Amino acid sequence: MDFYQTIILALIQGVSEFLPISSSAHLILVPKLTDWTDQGLAFDVVVHMGTLVAVVYYYRHIINQLLGDFYLSIIQRETVGESKLAWGLLLGTIPVGIFGFLFKDFINSDLRSIEVIAYTTLIFGALLGVAILINAQKKNARASLVWMDVAVIGVMQVLALVPGVSRSGITITAGLLMGLSRKATVQFAFLLSIPVITSSALLILIDIYQQHQTADLILLALGFVVSAVSAYLVIVFFIRLLDTMSMMPFVIYRLLLGLFLLTL
Repeated sequence: MDFYQTIILALIQGVSEFLPISSSAHLILVPKLTDWTDQGLAFDVVVHMGTLVAVVYYYRHIINQLLGDFYLSIIQRETVGESKLAWGLLLGTIPVGIFGFLFKDFINSDLRSIEVIAYTTLIFGALLGVAILINAQKKNARASLVWMDVAVIGVMQVLALVPGVSRSGITITAGLLMGLSRKATVQFAFLLSIPVITSSALLILIDIYQQHQTADLILLALGFVVSAVSAYLVIVFFIRLLDTMSMMPFVIYRLLLGLFLLTL
């Protein structure tokens, strides 16, 4: 992998991680469609860490409050401030953590084909469109989560293990279908990415250790910076977009991409 490929792939990860278009699908597709060599596990973990740093920095003030309220809720054994949201993030991560650990090898070996990505891009893009339309008709969308929201979103997030589904896409879809406001849905989806990306990166690090992989440290550093900066800018853009535009353009993009991939 050279300098140019590093920038392109890091940009793809940074831009697509938090948009409902599936970063894993794009990271698989680009090397396949361009005949580039696989970027390797070390690069994957570095660009994921870049996006992790971006979302943590953006929500740093909320995260500090969540950690403090979470600790107090354990000590006092009652809900404190935003502790319910903190517990929701923890519990919502459990399903994808279990399934990701159990089926990691099957997913990596059997579900990374262009055909699979084409169908998941189409199906879950259409589902997102349905969720957007249904949610838009609700006059009193909720601004806070209930435990049923956490359960449904957490279970639906398991589907994001399949390339093309999109972790942010499926969690946003689930939140909208449950009647949450767009702002509340996106905030929970983005915060939920923190434990998910962290656990995913740890699993990849284990694979790197077992395979004794080596990598160019300069290219890794470049990939980290590019993915972190681009991811942060996308988060800022996407949050502002919610106040002025619908998320339907992402649905259209997914449908067009899925149809294009089917022709291949």
